Amino acid sequence: MNAFFILYSFTNRMTITEVTDKTTKKAFLDTARVIYKNDDTWVCPLDNDIEAVFDPAKNNFHQHGKCTRWILWDENGQLIGRIAAFINDKKAYHYEQPTGGIGFFECVNNEEAAFLLFDTGKKWLTKNGMEAMDGPINFGENDNFWGLLVEGFTAPSYGMNYNPPYYQKFFEDYGFKTLYAQITNHLDILKPFPERFYKIAKWVMQKPGYEFRHFRVKEIEKFAADFIEIYNDAWKDFENFVPITYSTILESFKKMRPIMDENLILFAYVNGEPASFNIILPDANPMIKPLKGKLNLIGKLIFVYKKWRGVSRMRGIVMGTKQKFQNHGLESGLFITLGEYVLPLKQYTELELSWVGDFNDKMIAVHKATGAVFGKKHLTMRYIFSDK
Repeated sequence: MNAFFILYSFTNRMTITEVTDKTTKKAFLDTARVIYKNDDTWVCPLDNDIEAVFDPAKNNFHQHGKCTRWILWDENGQLIGRIAAFINDKKAYHYEQPTGGIGFFECVNNEEAAFLLFDTGKKWLTKNGMEAMDGPINFGENDNFWGLLVEGFTAPSYGMNYNPPYYQKFFEDYGFKTLYAQITNHLDILKPFPERFYKIAKWVMQKPGYEFRHFRVKEIEKFAADFIEIYNDAWKDFENFVPITYSTILESFKKMRPIMDENLILFAYVNGEPASFNIILPDANPMIKPLKGKLNLIGKLIFVYKKWRGVSRMRGIVMGTKQKFQNHGLESGLFITLGEYVLPLKQYTELELSWVGDFNDKMIAVHKATGAVFGKKHLTMRYIFSDK
């Protein structure tokens, strides 16, 4: 990790401002560039990706929730922090305490500043009927901008949160408690799968009625429907699960298209029935790192060139298998099918499997069976406003 973070001390009043116009939107985006200006490991997310979260026309979570955000200045008018707060009405009332969220938190190394940001989010959430807040999370699905990085401060993959180590103390000292850990594992593509894993996969792939198919953009509506059918069945028994909607997953698939390699996204079918999937993308971060968040004309040209050159790392976004097909070895078949495409290319060398919750024993076992090793740990945390 090549980073340099300064401990700040403030004696005068700080100013916190809600984001309401073009000037404050720009300041919100620029705050991260200020915080990480001396960290060579950090990859600046695209400004367009951040802004899309807060745009009702681009994020359908606004149809069943609300959000806002703030920026923090020191007495000299320098940007020193930011935070967003949001309420997802589909999930907020599934807990003992109505629970909102905070995210996109960035702050200089000063507890007073961090606590002011937390307090601001808490005040807004309280005003809107919430009694607890989760963080750092996203106003959207949990495959992007979710969790506090506490182990594995290495180059982040696209959409994965990266932060300085001192953030953990801010959250814990304020009173956040860990809900669950999010484990990211790394798989060396050039290393053969364990023999038992390979034998199971080959046996499954030869079974009558078992089919493994690559995603095709021209059939995006079909694959979106198949994804929903599998996902909502696979996850239905997890606590506080909320079914994913067709519009949400179709929106996600369309956002993937600029970086998508169709052959990395795989679905398994049993006698024609959607049974399992493995959604994998080339890691876009090596492509966007030189852009510093700006996808202007020059940035687009750089991106296209980097995409043409190719990247060596893939990111596994999500896996899922219908409950009645779990323990049938379908996941093994998906990985072997992936290898049959990837290995002859001699391009990809690493697959980042991100992320699996520490509560998901079955998926942890799948990762272990492939030979994957630990890469990173993020935390999803909760702060309850009172003990009532």
